[in-house]
Amino acid sequence: MNNSLSNSNYSLANKIVFITGATSGIGKACAEHFAARRSKILICGRRLDRLEKLANEIKDSFNVDIHYFQLDVTDKNAVEQQIQSLPLKWQKIDILVNNAGLARGLAKLYEGSIQDWEEMIDTNVKGLLYVTRRVLPGMVTRNSGHIINIGSIAGHEVYANGSVYAGTKHGVNAITRALRLDLLATKIRVTTVDPGMVDTEFSLVRFRGDQNRAETVYKGMKPLTADDIANAVIYCASCPPHVNISEMIIMPTDQASVTAVNRE
Repeated sequence: MNNSLSNSNYSLANKIVFITGATSGIGKACAEHFAARRSKILICGRRLDRLEKLANEIKDSFNVDIHYFQLDVTDKNAVEQQIQSLPLKWQKIDILVNNAGLARGLAKLYEGSIQDWEEMIDTNVKGLLYVTRRVLPGMVTRNSGHIINIGSIAGHEVYANGSVYAGTKHGVNAITRALRLDLLATKIRVTTVDPGMVDTEFSLVRFRGDQNRAETVYKGMKPLTADDIANAVIYCASCPPHVNISEMIIMPTDQASVTAVNRE
């Protein structure tokens, strides 16, 4: 037997993991799962009270180093200032999980809200670019690191009334693929994890707090959970350094495509 079979996993202990949009859902679950593997957790999000609560819970449960700060990734100047002013011990980021993202509305293009469009483009595409641009040069200098972008099945398929959201996630897919080419001569890994239907605050945000409408999205089927996606992220991050999981598409068993969903 190849001895490497028992030693295939890359230790995440003491790795600095920076997770954007960590106040709920997939971002929060990723923070908890990395903490369980003894990583050093660096988190940001727009809701400071939730960040503080999560940081305290992670400290109590896992006793790992954690640092948090309030950040809206759509604010280019704030991204630059906050990341540049990180305490010295937090500046050498090993893994960046670009999780911050959202959907707004569900409308035909010619009836859509331009405000909704701008919020999705600013968060899903420009926010990801701002953070990556600020973090990546340090990884290049150290010739080490891993960028994990949380995309969507909507980055591979389109659906009616979701043109702009799908456009932003197709953008994340293209940026990820091109970034992998830009970094080919380095030891930096680049991954996109693309979920189907996940039961988080996603639909509640999309429909601006309309709980009844959000609940109908998952009615009669069993969606993925935030923990399912965090497990996938951990798998990608813990592969040996010579292994890059370029793309992972994860769907509930009840979903075969963006629109093909089995409901009881």
